[in-house]
Amino acid sequence: MEYTEKYRKAADVIRNAEAMIITSGAGMGVDSGLPDFRGEKGFWNAYPMYERLGLSFAGAANPRHFDEDPAFGWGFYGHRTNLYRSTTPHDGFNWLKEWSKKFGIDHFVVTSNVDGQFQQAGYADSRILEVHGSIHHLQCTTPCSSEIWANEEDIPVDLDTMRAGYIPSCIRCNAVARPNILMFGDYAWISSRTAEQEERFSAFLNRHRGHRKVIIEMGAGTSVPTIRNLGDRLSTTEDVTLIRINPREYGVRGAHISIDKGALEALQGIGEHLAR
Repeated sequence: MEYTEKYRKAADVIRNAEAMIITSGAGMGVDSGLPDFRGEKGFWNAYPMYERLGLSFAGAANPRHFDEDPAFGWGFYGHRTNLYRSTTPHDGFNWLKEWSKKFGIDHFVVTSNVDGQFQQAGYADSRILEVHGSIHHLQCTTPCSSEIWANEEDIPVDLDTMRAGYIPSCIRCNAVARPNILMFGDYAWISSRTAEQEERFSAFLNRHRGHRKVIIEMGAGTSVPTIRNLGDRLSTTEDVTLIRINPREYGVRGAHISIDKGALEALQGIGEHLAR
């Protein structure tokens, strides 16, 4: 199927949908200028210091650093905090929001990204599920309690050593604080904030049981398949159409729609047909 036909078909599905589930993985942020961590080379291109240390993404994103060497642990997450705060979401975020409003489609966002880009683009917190948590929220490393609070810390990072010049502390016990993110080999993550988001998403799905639904999945690969699996699972019913946008891993089952492009380019193509 030619791209024009795929864009037209996707536009028709969106125009006629009663509910829109916007799902995204790491590829969604690439068009905003965020680094692609796909494979060790992708991670090392973004963070050459870790290549010199022989650390993969999983190695750098390990919660043990906050116990053994907090300045090193916060070097990685402090840099990412600063990067995400300074990054402007690409136009595709706004287009999706505008389509929901224009065609009167109820929407919900489910993302494995911890960058807060959807909130920055103006999506309501009550309509977002962050399955791996958020870098913009903190918790105690111990943890001494179940409290989660906003990350308002200023964390300078030495880019040559990837060590933080400041270590955030717990607001209750003064131990080292960490991002409220599900990391690799993580047994201390406090999941209550995400659990509340999951309850709201479940209520959204129940509200639209039997309604025509479209899933617009962007940049969700198979290496960490959380978002991918969600799309495959929800799209098994006849009232759901999956639009999978991914330049590499774009395969879909049956009559669902696959577009082997980046998120911004594909959304622009679909938008041109929705404007007609």
